[in-house]
Amino acid sequence: MPPMRTLPSVPLPSLPSVPRRAIPRPAIPRPSLASPADMLGRIRRDVERNALRARNLIKYVGGLDRPQVGQSPKDVVWSRDKAELWHYRRVGKPVGYTPPVLIVMSLISRSYVLDLSPDNSFIGQLREAGLDVYLLDWGVPDEADAANKLETYVDEYLPRAIQAVERDSGCPEVNVLGYCYGGILALLLAARHPELPIRAMMTMATPIDFDQMGLFGHLFDHGVKPEDLIDASGNVSPDTIRNGFRVLKPTGDIASYATLWEHLWNDEYMAGYQAMGQWTRDHVPFPGATLLQTAEMVRTNALKEGTLRLGGRPVSLASITCPLLNVVAEKDHIVPIAAAEPVPSLVGSEQAEELRLPAGHIGLVVGRSAAKVTIPYMIDWWQRHSDPVEASDEAVLGAARTDDE
Repeated sequence: MPPMRTLPSVPLPSLPSVPRRAIPRPAIPRPSLASPADMLGRIRRDVERNALRARNLIKYVGGLDRPQVGQSPKDVVWSRDKAELWHYRRVGKPVGYTPPVLIVMSLISRSYVLDLSPDNSFIGQLREAGLDVYLLDWGVPDEADAANKLETYVDEYLPRAIQAVERDSGCPEVNVLGYCYGGILALLLAARHPELPIRAMMTMATPIDFDQMGLFGHLFDHGVKPEDLIDASGNVSPDTIRNGFRVLKPTGDIASYATLWEHLWNDEYMAGYQAMGQWTRDHVPFPGATLLQTAEMVRTNALKEGTLRLGGRPVSLASITCPLLNVVAEKDHIVPIAAAEPVPSLVGSEQAEELRLPAGHIGLVVGRSAAKVTIPYMIDWWQRHSDPVEASDEAVLGAARTDDE
């Protein structure tokens, strides 16, 4: 074996010295300890709230202290059969604008949703803004109303109600506001009776394209016969209507009860919750003859397609020429926005507008968001399509009402 060779050593170059730097460490926040006084305050608050929860739960389950709804002062100025025309009194607030506003309600809902309480009242806000408010309430149908058709409402009740508003207010014109199915009635009224003195119209959450109505729009496409929904009285019962709405939002009750428990201690919240809950369970019968017409209107999408006939005559929404505002709710699970938004494109009005608001079907008219956001928008539109009332005009209107009385 040859001897191993030893390589000469080569000195390594020296590296420049690098000063050592301290790497800053992130500060770790230390949990702040509540003072004994703060902890005692929290415990006392939780004990008090639990006591209030227990008290309010007993009242709620026992049906005690139910809120009084629909308390805004009003007078019945016209009636026919079950229908009543209400005029909301001017309590310390003179009329600031004309023409008066006639509200047309849906046929399946109680009208007090627009007047739940003094601090949660759509009608109250309209009055505070100086608008003269009337509402046509349909009452509670029974066997005597089972044969009511769309023509009954559009050709009989509504034209006479408008004449009564003219007579009572002393104003030769009327503004019309239709809510949900009431919006359909208002549109049919204006289309069939162009001779009526309607200055302007507002529709809120009004279904017009039934192909976009989800379950409700296709209910009769899957073997459900409208006749099967009619009970012995000849009408659709309130229970059937209520169950239909529950199907649209099957987890609604669970979510509602979870929110209820969280706020059960709050008396103000409980008053609003009970009032709203009372209304959602308080439907009225829907006339059977109108249901059969509505089912056919839904099946053929007649309003959107322009094929609807009433009393043997075609109905064209294009014949509506008054200014119109269509209010749609972006979070509406009952009347989806796609079902409501075509209204301006179907009427013949030169001024046909849409107001799209971040609310639900009921949130358009109920709650803090409605009071602060949605209702002020509507009031502004009404005021811009109305005439301010001078003091002398107010005296004339008051004299006209006195003479009629």
